[in-house]
Amino acid sequence: MALGTRASRWLLHLPAGSYLLLVLLLLLCVQLGGGQKKKEVEPFAPTRNLLAEKVEQLMEWSSRRSVIRMNGDKFRRFVKAPPRNYSVIVMFTALQPQRQCSVCRQANEEYQVLANSWRYSSAFSNKLFFTIVDYDEGADVFQQLNMNSAPTFMHFPPKGKPKRADTFDLQRIGFAAEQLAKWIADRMDVHIRVFRPPNYSGTIALALLVSLVGGLLYLRRNNLEFIYNKTGWAMAALSYIHGSSQAQFVAESHIILLLNAAITMGMVLLNEAATSKGDVGKRRIICLVGLGLVVFFFSFLLSIFRSKYHGYPYSFLIK
Repeated sequence: MALGTRASRWLLHLPAGSYLLLVLLLLLCVQLGGGQKKKEVEPFAPTRNLLAEKVEQLMEWSSRRSVIRMNGDKFRRFVKAPPRNYSVIVMFTALQPQRQCSVCRQANEEYQVLANSWRYSSAFSNKLFFTIVDYDEGADVFQQLNMNSAPTFMHFPPKGKPKRADTFDLQRIGFAAEQLAKWIADRMDVHIRVFRPPNYSGTIALALLVSLVGGLLYLRRNNLEFIYNKTGWAMAALSYIHGSSQAQFVAESHIILLLNAAITMGMVLLNEAATSKGDVGKRRIICLVGLGLVVFFFSFLLSIFRSKYHGYPYSFLIK
């Protein structure tokens, strides 16, 4: 209280010009303090602007194409250089015809399916981008990462360097879009539901076959007695298949050989569909064709065996 009273008395006895000087000094102190705070904030402003520009540019490219093509400069600026608050999936590949990389083309098809599924999903955001670096457009990137094989998938997180798990194990898992989506979900907790375009090749082939058979039957609509001629069918069968288990025609041996070859081909197709790493739609068609071959021709083979060994009780599809 004593100090406050003395200060008040001192201020009252000051000349009028001194008051003005004190006000000017106070304003100067406030301006210096505000300038110092401004200088402390200014260094962060360019960083925010740069990040916003990078995200805006990536979003613009994504609106045009689900997979962004990058060369060495774009890769270093948008994938490697900070600041980044987004993840980037990069496919390193070699798609040029002179490289003769058929696996690269197949993997690229699956990668495009995955990127399109993310681009047109309701969960799409600026936190994940899909890019591709071709060897002929970014050989310096391959050298920088000491990469000597393609295709390779890598995840670049928003902060820090990629870890070992950020490189997709293509040799062990394959490159199906569903497997890539599962790997992304493990790395950054983003769940992508894969949507594949419909494949009508099998339906079109079946429609053409039915149309061909129907057209031939229509052209011969006045002479279809051969279809209902049971004697003719029986004679055709007896001409090549001996009715006893004690003998066998030469033509019958060839028929049995072809039937076993067809069954073997069906088993090969089933194995190919189960172990290949290509398009899921093609694998499904291969599986159905292989299954059809095995079922039909094994039934035919069993029917021949049943006709030669009279009294054999088992049959399948064809009696």
